[in-house]
Amino acid sequence: MNKKDFINKLSSYLGGIPAEERHDVINDFEDHFKEGAAEGRTEEEIADSLGDPKALANQFKANILLNKAEKTTSAINITRAVLATLGLGFFNLVFVLGPFIGIVAVLFSLFASAIAVTATGIAVFFASIFGPLIPQYVAVMINPAVSIFASIGVTLLGILFFIGNIYIAKWVYRLFVRYIKFNSRIITGKE
Repeated sequence: MNKKDFINKLSSYLGGIPAEERHDVINDFEDHFKEGAAEGRTEEEIADSLGDPKALANQFKANILLNKAEKTTSAINITRAVLATLGLGFFNLVFVLGPFIGIVAVLFSLFASAIAVTATGIAVFFASIFGPLIPQYVAVMINPAVSIFASIGVTLLGILFFIGNIYIAKWVYRLFVRYIKFNSRIITGKE
C-alpha cells in the first residue's frame, strides 16, 4: 500500500472525530512518510511498518474520546468512549462492556430507589393531610401529625439519597474512565 492509499484509508476510518483532530493525526502520519522517505525507504515499507490503518484509527478514536470523556463529564461521552474502546479488540467486549453495563445497572437502581423513597414520603404526606377529608379512599392508621413528620423525614432522606447518588455517579465515572484508559494501554501495548 502506498502513501496515498494509507492516508485515504486512515482518513476514512477516522470519521466521527472532530476535523481538527483528524487533520492532526493525518499530518503526523504524513510526517512519518516524509521521514521514512528521507531515510531511503519506500512508501510500501513505511506503510507496512506503521500497521493497519483501521487499527490505528480505532486507537486514535478511543484515545480522543477517552480524553473528551475525562474532560467533560456526561453519559454520552463515556458511552462513546466505551464503544470506541470496544473497537480495539474482542478482549474489551468482556473487560469493558461487562463492567460498564453492570455499573450502569447499579447506578440506575440506586437512582430509582432514591426517587421511590422520595415519592413514598410525598405520598404519605398527602395521605396524612387528605386522609381525614376522604377516609373512604385513604386510610392513615397512625396519628396524622406523626405521619406528616415521618413523611417529611422520608422525603428528605430520599432527596439526600439522590444527592449522594450524584456524588457516587461522579466518582464511578472518573474511576471508570481511568479503568478504560488502563485497559486501552494494555491492549495497545503502551505502558
